[in-house]
Amino acid sequence: MAEMAIYNAASDLIDRNIDAGRGDKAAFIDRQRRLTYAELARETACAANLLRALGLRREDRVALVLLDTVDFPILFLGAIRAGIVPVPLNTLLTADQYAYILADTRSRIAFVAEPLVPTLEQARRKAQDVDFVVVGATKETMHRRLALAEHGDRFEAVATHPDETAFWLYSSGSTGMPKGTRHIHTSMMATAELFAQQTLGMREDDVVYSAAKLFFAYGLGNALSFPMSVGATAVLFDGRPTPEAVFDILRREQPTIFCSGPTSFAAILADPKCTRAAGSPRLRLCTSAGEALPEHLGLAWKQRFGSDIIDGVGSTEMLHIFLSNKPGDIRYGTAGRAVPGYALRLLDEQGREVADGEIGELYVSGPSAAEGYWNQREKSRSTFGGAWTRTGDKFVRDGDGRYTYCGRADDMFKVSGVWVSPFEVESALISHPAILEAAVIPHADADGLLKPKAYIVLKSGEAAGQSHAALDEALREHVKSTVGPWKYPRWIEVLDSLPKTATGKIQRFKLRELDAQGK
Repeated sequence: MAEMAIYNAASDLIDRNIDAGRGDKAAFIDRQRRLTYAELARETACAANLLRALGLRREDRVALVLLDTVDFPILFLGAIRAGIVPVPLNTLLTADQYAYILADTRSRIAFVAEPLVPTLEQARRKAQDVDFVVVGATKETMHRRLALAEHGDRFEAVATHPDETAFWLYSSGSTGMPKGTRHIHTSMMATAELFAQQTLGMREDDVVYSAAKLFFAYGLGNALSFPMSVGATAVLFDGRPTPEAVFDILRREQPTIFCSGPTSFAAILADPKCTRAAGSPRLRLCTSAGEALPEHLGLAWKQRFGSDIIDGVGSTEMLHIFLSNKPGDIRYGTAGRAVPGYALRLLDEQGREVADGEIGELYVSGPSAAEGYWNQREKSRSTFGGAWTRTGDKFVRDGDGRYTYCGRADDMFKVSGVWVSPFEVESALISHPAILEAAVIPHADADGLLKPKAYIVLKSGEAAGQSHAALDEALREHVKSTVGPWKYPRWIEVLDSLPKTATGKIQRFKLRELDAQGK
């Protein structure tokens, strides 16, 4: 009888660094502490012992509602080490959303950052079976560390199977309530080897700062599994990544890699205080995901800061990026080519592969695909079909094998019989100097025919002294001359902000609801 395969993700990520002699090197840095790889090994063992003492057993779930501090990797990896399944949760949810997810996970224990306790206490009224362990306040943190030490700093990693569930991530909920997405032990190292190492060229001497938070897939790779896979250092920040905060970190910690999203890059470029001299002289590259990066943002960033942004496409379902540009092979405005180890195909509405130059829905196959959604059988069946995962995104592929994003499958619409990509119109709008952000949805005209409608956010002071009518006309002409005369927005409304998920994705369904209400 063949011996059963054994692989524990936490053991691999931690032990490889101890074995390589990196015990005294900083693994994570936050505002309070520099956590070395040796300390990480000891404290994850303590965390594993603590979780067992709390009554949790192999395959039980534990909710983590934590800010980006060293507590996150200690508890996340400590749980995986013990064969317990950590479920990091978005720290920006409402009490009702927390109540839904806590009930959905059936977690009996939730580790909660001290500032988030009031919201979680409201949630517990509807999810009463969960007990909280508070993390983050000075007193509570000291108490927890003493408690960890009391449980011992030795714990032999559970002999988990490579295909065993290691952790869950909840989707960002851009189209409704988030879905619990189950990932196996081998997925983190697969993404680290294929994207971080082979595509980005991440190395041991890198210092990585991710404005994207650890609670979702993009940030978890950027700031945990990727740097740990090569023995690098990650900088964690528990506050809002405003341009001022980002540049304070760039100046103080001098990271070599900065990971964020298009909204953040645009806000930084709009801030005159954010200059190359004010940042990190060691910055060698940036990454972007969550939404497609408009060409003009990538070019403007390169001109101001001298470093490229590596734009890519990933998903919670695939754990990280599977389609990307790469250093030395960048074409801004495109999502690049398939990451090594992943296969892509574009299909039409009948499931047939489309030719180069034609729009199709993207399907991806690769080693990091999730097992499926928790208690969502129909959605699992429509997304995960054998080796292929349906992304729900529309792309077009050119003759060089590069893919260009067109929009979500449910966001695309036809004008005069021709597909219109909301992203293409949005990119044209935000390339105008007065516009900070834009979102486009379909709206029916008096004849019941669909035309583009735009919601915009203005840059501060850019449109001062200009009438709305004049600005609207200028924007329409700008779009006509940039992407085509039939694609211009027939209606333009100014908002203070656009509805987004915590990962920065525009929630166009909320704008469609707003439009349906006549607002």
